[in-house]
Amino acid sequence: MRKVLEDLYHGEIHLHDREIDMDSELGKAMGRAERCEEKLAALLEGEAKDLLLRLIDADSEISSTLALENFVQGFRLGMRLAMEGLDEAEGVDRA
Repeated sequence: MRKVLEDLYHGEIHLHDREIDMDSELGKAMGRAERCEEKLAALLEGEAKDLLLRLIDADSEISSTLALENFVQGFRLGMRLAMEGLDEAEGVDRA
């Protein structure tokens, strides 16, 4: 555990740098979305194309924000579980 904490302190943990296997379900879905985006952008012009690009940017921002919130909530849950697991007095009759 100390190694993980040291790596975190030194900024050596980069979860966002992972590579995505394009043959995975996620990779395939990303490929489909990219192809649809390219086709739709090619069909649109002017304000409609700008609106599409703003929608894509907003969706990306929403996804990033949700990913961060899910990470924080998951980390907090993990810490609560760890604290609960370390509570040796739990279940002991203290009367």
